Amino acid sequence: MKRRDLIRYSTYGLLSTFIASKYSHPQPVLAQNTSGVTIEWLGHSCFVFRNSQGRILVNPFTPLGCTAKYREPKPKVDIVMISSRLLDEGSAAGLPNNPQLMVEAGVYKVKGIEFQGIKTLHDRENGRRFGDNISWKWTQGGLKLLHLGGIASKVGIEQKILMGTPDVLFIPVGGSAKAYNAQEAIAAVKTLNPKIVIPTQYLTNAAEEDKCELSKVEEFIEIAKSEEFAVQRIGSSALRIRPRDLPQTGTAIRVFNSNSLITKN
Repeated sequence: MKRRDLIRYSTYGLLSTFIASKYSHPQPVLAQNTSGVTIEWLGHSCFVFRNSQGRILVNPFTPLGCTAKYREPKPKVDIVMISSRLLDEGSAAGLPNNPQLMVEAGVYKVKGIEFQGIKTLHDRENGRRFGDNISWKWTQGGLKLLHLGGIASKVGIEQKILMGTPDVLFIPVGGSAKAYNAQEAIAAVKTLNPKIVIPTQYLTNAAEEDKCELSKVEEFIEIAKSEEFAVQRIGSSALRIRPRDLPQTGTAIRVFNSNSLITKN
């Protein structure tokens, strides 16, 4: 056998041994972040999500109409997602810290977190009145989070596949021309089968009189109770949820308290 052939065969042998060794033993798996996340409601459909992975803001608004008496949401965050360019869920100008802004459907990776913006419709007329709505899906602190934004259209099969089964679902319930009413929200909850539901976009004392078409959250609560969902009112506007806090069976409703958010008479 020629010397160059011997070298080639020896190299192949060493390579084969390396591959067999590499894949015949379990490879180390990076530990999953299961620290959970602190969720703070800033009013309407605006929330801040905080943990060691980052600070995320969804749907900042300009205080007017249904949100007139809330303080303007200007927290210091790393990432901002908006569902539409409407002023009640897409007013992201002037935020401190120059955060990363996401406004379109698609897949993004920021600070090691993968986000998916899923295109839905903002009204019941094929988007003719209010255009598209972007629902946002991501995993933070070991929790699968899904914020539906200002959706008013049904969750279709393709959308359901993209959305998956969230641990925590944020869903509008107050109705009007551009958001689910209570009955539509319950139907979407049954489709998505989340562990925890946090209702958004409903009438509170923050609204200017006669300038808000939304209904109160009580209608959604009553239907949820009739469907045997566990309903709990939270005494504040913030809540920490960890994977171990999720209900083992069924769906739980968590309703935040808006009183501490209202700053104007």
